[in-house]
Formats: sequence, C-alpha cells, structure tokens
Amino acid sequence: MTPNASGAPGTPDAPGAPLRVALVGYGLAGSVFHAPLISATGGLALDTVVTSNEERRAEARAAYPGVRFAAAADELWERADELDLVVVATPNKTHVPLATAALKAGLPVVVDKPVAGTAAEARGLAALAQERGLLLSVFQNRRWDNDFRTLAGLIDDGELGEVQRFESRFERWRPRPKGGWRESGDPEEIGGLLYDLGSHVVDQALVLFGPAVRVYAESDVRRPGAAADDDTFIAITHANGVRSHLYVSATTAQLGPRFRVLGSKAGYVKYGLDPQEAALREGLRPVAGEPWGEEAQESWGRLGSGESPLSGGGAPVRTLPGDYPAYYAAVAAAVRGAGDNPVTALQAAAALDVLEAARRSAREGVTVTLPGSPADEEHTVR
Repeated sequence: MTPNASGAPGTPDAPGAPLRVALVGYGLAGSVFHAPLISATGGLALDTVVTSNEERRAEARAAYPGVRFAAAADELWERADELDLVVVATPNKTHVPLATAALKAGLPVVVDKPVAGTAAEARGLAALAQERGLLLSVFQNRRWDNDFRTLAGLIDDGELGEVQRFESRFERWRPRPKGGWRESGDPEEIGGLLYDLGSHVVDQALVLFGPAVRVYAESDVRRPGAAADDDTFIAITHANGVRSHLYVSATTAQLGPRFRVLGSKAGYVKYGLDPQEAALREGLRPVAGEPWGEEAQESWGRLGSGESPLSGGGAPVRTLPGDYPAYYAAVAAAVRGAGDNPVTALQAAAALDVLEAARRSAREGVTVTLPGSPADEEHTVR
C-alpha cells in the first residue's frame, strides 16, 4: 500500500480533521453536483479546484471562499501530502488517466460515471486501487434518486410480488444538439447517451435485479447535426429471469413514465424525475436537518393492479426523499476506514460489460450473451 504523507493510505493528518478534497474539473458535473455535495458533507472540506478557466475560477471563488486553485491536475500530485481525496469530474476520456495518476500519488479517488470506456479499464483501475490500499469509488448518484429508493423499498417489502419486467426511462426533448464532447461522434470522447444516461439506467437495473446474461440494443442518431447516439433502447435479461427494458433519449416529444415495474402481485408506475438535480442547478444546497429531495404528493407513483394509474388505478405511494448527500457521507466514512465503498469500480465494470454489449448489439443487430453465461458462446462479447 502506498501511504500519503500522513502515514496511512487515505487518512487525514489528524483524527477528526476534515478530509481535504481536490476537485478536478468545474464544468457541469463539478459545479452542479460534486462541489455542492462535498461542501455540504460533514467531515469533508473542498480544498482545491482544478481548472484553468478564469470564469469558472471566479464562480468557484464566489461560492467557496478560501478555496485554492490549480491549473492542471499534475500540480496535485506534487503536493499529495496536503490532500486526502481527489474527485475526478472531467470529460469521460480523461477519467482513467486522472484516476490512475491519483492512485499512484497515494490518494483515494472518486470518479464520475462512466469510470472508463471499457470494463477492462475499470477492472484495471480496481486492481490498482486494491494494490495501493486506496479507495476508488464511482459517482453513481442515481442510486440515491427518490424514485429508485422508493422502488427498492417496495421490492424488498414484497409489495410487487415476483418482479417480471422492469421499464426505466431517462428521456428528454432536445430536438437540437447542444454540441460539446458529450455529443461528439469521436469514439475517444466516450460521448453519446448510451454511456451518459445509459450508465445510470443500467447501474440501477443491476443493483435491483442482479447480473445480466443477455443484452439486445437499438441505438440511433436522429437529430440533424448530431454525431453520437441520441435515442437508445437496451433490453437486459437478468440471471434471475427479470427482463429490464431501458430507454435513454434526447428526442422524446412525449415523455413516458420514469419507472413502470410489473410483478406477479402488483405494478408500480412513477412519472417525473428526482428533484435534486433541478434544485442543485437552481443553487439550492442540502443542509443537515432540513428537508431535501422531497417531492409534492401529486408526483407520487401509484401501486396497484388491473387499472391504469392515469385513470386513477392503484394507490399513491409516498416517494422517499432523494439523498445524494448520502453518497459523499459514505465516501468520507470509507476513506476513514469506518464504512464500505458505496459504489465500487467492479460494480461499475459490470455495468460497462452491459454497455459494451449494447453497443455491439446495436451495431451488429445481434443479441449478445455476456461472458460467464451458460448460453451459446457464439455471440459472447470478447
């Protein structure tokens, strides 16, 4: 294991001292999600923001007085003894090299999703973190969405009976591309909705229903001027027999339900997105002891059988509050050796197995059998 200057891997200089966090990147992910959640988490302190953009520096300085700045991540490795955690919130293609450098500098790392472009790269990072005795966690914040937390509770309580089909939609209506690396057709950028929103819906399906054995996908570029997939469907057959149908799209003129989950006893239908992202974008911040992630009763999902929820079928189910702050609270505990890693790189690698299979399925028009499945090896991803 490679210790930092405090003498132990990923521990602060003094017991009880806040963990000093360096945030690499202050674009959408860094400014809207990571910086606010880090600063709102007890036991964490936003120490350094890495950006060379003067406008972004001014925004960060106004929001977090006293924060330090670095123009490049290399500056962090030169003073690794002054830090306890690095958060990578940069374009996808930089995730692996930045996480690798942080781990080699002896620093625990949080990496925004997708952690890598391939499952092999994710597993390589996991092996390096294990070798160094350091935390490597992936920011899959949608595990703490209000609707996902509610659905997981209903399944655990047996309210649906045996789940047979899981439909999950992350749909938007953006008829004109916004541009930027997220919509780039360059494979090195790891752009497109399959790896962006697809990382969320696949991760949620695997958390709820376990390993995938077969994957089928349809992926299209529909908008004029778009270069990366903007309308994708993924069908997963899980080892336990559950079928997940997952939709991610920027071209949906009429949005479907966020979740439609059908079981042997009942179904659950939920419309609308978790409110936390919108709140963070508006500048609202979670405060300990105050309501956060709550939604109005008219947005609650409905549980029932035999009728459409749109015509009053079923009973409303109170949506649990969303809880993105729980992710960083768990990270802080894990770095201190007082809790488990909330999202491991190996879990992220399992989702990347599905995303890679989906990309191949859409390209070749085949159903892909994942390695380790007892099914025919002919279409196994290699």
